[in-house]
Amino acid sequence: MKAIFAAAVSAAVLAASPAVADSWKDQYKTVKFGILSGENEKDRIARYTPFEKYLENELGVDVEIFTAGSYDGVIQAMAADQIEFAFFGSSSYAAAYTETNGGVVPLVSRLQKDGSTGYFSVVAVRCDSGYETLEDLKGKTLAFADPDSTSGYAVPYFNLSKQGYEPKTYFGAIPFSGAHETGVLGVYNKQYDAAATYITNEEDGIPQRMVTKGMIEKDAICTIWKSPEITSGPLAARSNLPKGLIDAMRTAVMEIPEKDTLAFIEMTGGEDSTQEAWIEVDHDRYHWIVEMRDWLKKQRRGG
Repeated sequence: MKAIFAAAVSAAVLAASPAVADSWKDQYKTVKFGILSGENEKDRIARYTPFEKYLENELGVDVEIFTAGSYDGVIQAMAADQIEFAFFGSSSYAAAYTETNGGVVPLVSRLQKDGSTGYFSVVAVRCDSGYETLEDLKGKTLAFADPDSTSGYAVPYFNLSKQGYEPKTYFGAIPFSGAHETGVLGVYNKQYDAAATYITNEEDGIPQRMVTKGMIEKDAICTIWKSPEITSGPLAARSNLPKGLIDAMRTAVMEIPEKDTLAFIEMTGGEDSTQEAWIEVDHDRYHWIVEMRDWLKKQRRGG
């Protein structure tokens, strides 16, 4: 009996040891994380390259950035076990959760300097267009970003419908631009009358970042509609990953603001970033988004 007890104690100690916690490294020589197509690929990779190097130092394995031309490309890569982690918006996380039958788990999300943990979908127009309200856009073209975008499609479509502006019948056309920046640039170049995108606050968001990058002129783009606050999307992991790997990634991301401040600032938007830190999250925080997507699917089937 004593021998059995001693063996059990030894096993428990071994399981808790750093060597066992790091055993995932034998299986995962390279860890891949996906990023969505919210901006052009060159800028996406540039923003996350310092984070990639930081992770390599913290995790002790090679790390690779995965990009795709659409949100669904990242979702499908996660579902096919081609990547281990991905930065999602709330809706794309819900899509991945549904696509994988619950096979993804959220780890962390964003905490802003003002204490908020969310952002807003907005409808953007040219400031000189004369469009000041949604009523002015009746019969006009409203570009959505991507079918799996939270702020660029799901939330505005859902809320506009609930407010009496059913997009399929209220607007003259509702194309997908493919990405947030593409939609705003389409408005700027008068290709679209309006586009759905997002802002965190009046100082930070897609239009503001595009001004900073010299893509559009300051005060050229205005917003005429804003959604209720959306919970910021998570960094999510495949749920079939070793617990040691998931825990190591969560810890590394939570600690990056202090351990590598420059990499943190770069990945969160540069010197004008309004993000202060990360918070730990779970699936309950995003359950309503899954329900919203179910509603949207029913609308599509109905029309």
